[in-house]
Amino acid sequence: MKHYLQFNDLTADEYAYLFGRAALIKGKFKSYEKYHPLADRTLAMIFEKASTRTRVSFEAGMYQLGGSVVHLTTGDSQLGRAEPIEDSARVISRMTDLVMIRTYEQAKIERFAQHSRVPVINGLTNEFHPCQILADLFTYIEHRGSIQGKVVAWVGDGNNMANTWLQAADLLDFTVHVSTPGGYEIDEKLAFGGRTPRSGCYKVFKDPMDACRSADLVTTDVWTSMGYEAENEARRLAFADWCVDTEMMAVAQPNALFMHCLPAHRGEEVEADVIDGPQSVVWDEAENRMHAQKALMEYLLLGRVA
Repeated sequence: MKHYLQFNDLTADEYAYLFGRAALIKGKFKSYEKYHPLADRTLAMIFEKASTRTRVSFEAGMYQLGGSVVHLTTGDSQLGRAEPIEDSARVISRMTDLVMIRTYEQAKIERFAQHSRVPVINGLTNEFHPCQILADLFTYIEHRGSIQGKVVAWVGDGNNMANTWLQAADLLDFTVHVSTPGGYEIDEKLAFGGRTPRSGCYKVFKDPMDACRSADLVTTDVWTSMGYEAENEARRLAFADWCVDTEMMAVAQPNALFMHCLPAHRGEEVEADVIDGPQSVVWDEAENRMHAQKALMEYLLLGRVA
């Protein structure tokens, strides 16, 4: 049994398989071909953080694979009434086949997984967002081919997305150019779990323009992630120069793509002309959450399908 709690829970070979499966499953979806490998399987979705893309992509995806879904929040389950996480894991995993959790601390989902009898998927934590990067990489591959040897520019907060991009770069042999305001830097120890990353998998730039120079992909996130709303005004001031604009895209590769995990605030972390421009693939990226996660759920439950 495998869990998917961080990007580095899988190998490069497993990701190559998943990207291939995601393309095949997406092709079936686009041609209206029924594909129900997870018939009679049930996904439990547990939300402590609000969601649009995570809920729709997992719920629609599971139904499209022939399975069913149970949706839980802290307000309508014992999770919000002081039941130990370990007890919730023991009960929920006896009644379902797969669990997706979107919560705050990574430690909470790890505790749940330790006591679960079924695979657990990280739908987002404060520290990591592996399903989003899985979809982002699949989107890049769809548009430009292999990401090996390419450069991804991360402009903005050293948050869960940035941490996960670093894990992906270390594992899949590309480079991330990181530019964050002072005080919001990447925590390498957190991102890599104390391991020494591959030399050259990321480089730090004070100037976001330098980070974007010759990049194959430019990506960002909101300045204030969920759970940090009290810092909103301070972050607005600190991040003022970290808005991805047309000038940054102009110094990237001519065929560079722009991505954003959404929701986006036009005029803050990205200019409207960029996110709504010809280099943006954010809508493909959003849709691909569903297709990539369908491949992931199939793999966690059935292993490699011939």
